[in-house]
Amino acid sequence: MRFASLGSGSRGNATLVEGGGTRLLLDNGFAAREVTRRLELLDVAADTLDGILVTHEHQDHIRGVGALARRYQIPVWITHGTHRLDRCGQLPDLRLIHSHQDAFTVGGLTVQPYPVPHDAREPIQFVFQDKTSKLGILTDAGRVTPHILEMLVGCDALLLECNHDLEMLAQGPYPLSLQRRVGGELGHLSNLQAAELLAQLDHGRLQHLLIAHLSEKNNRFQCVLDTLMSKVPELEERLRFTSQGQVTGWFEI
Repeated sequence: MRFASLGSGSRGNATLVEGGGTRLLLDNGFAAREVTRRLELLDVAADTLDGILVTHEHQDHIRGVGALARRYQIPVWITHGTHRLDRCGQLPDLRLIHSHQDAFTVGGLTVQPYPVPHDAREPIQFVFQDKTSKLGILTDAGRVTPHILEMLVGCDALLLECNHDLEMLAQGPYPLSLQRRVGGELGHLSNLQAAELLAQLDHGRLQHLLIAHLSEKNNRFQCVLDTLMSKVPELEERLRFTSQGQVTGWFEI
């Protein structure tokens, strides 16, 4: 299995996962033309995608899902709650799922959705597995639940949100109402919350830790590093960052 971030942040998110001869796009917060360009940087043509998975209805995750699916006739997996808001328009191949359902297969990949606390209609995140590897995804969650921890046990790779530094958020430009939303239990994970999650996981199999969804106004790379290293210094060599404007290379598991 391998995966790559096409971009992560408040202006657009998309992650590409490939394994067992199957290619899946997780979210698409970019215009169809832009995500097609970013895919091409990884030598991937958009018409080779086997599916698009949607986590929730916020524009930075769903903006380009409908257009891309229609242009290339790509199946879309989306929760009932997210679909009811009709942010994607008519989809050529709609696959409705729910947040507590069992794992399902798409080609050579097993996909396990799981619920997360976020200010959306029916938000989910995913765990991907092939015959030998496990990739966990966790962004857009206001807190870490026991079920989230259970889902992320034994990952070979983890894409994890570190949205904000607590002090920067409190002293930053956001009005108090937005600070409370971002930092609340239905908002986004802080650096400290992510560090505390990692401290509760066994890292024996973890090869890659990819940090995602950093706030451009309320976080800095050094803040993330300082906080994570205070809790899990053994992960420093395995840690990398996503970028809002750039595609990462492939991470092989």
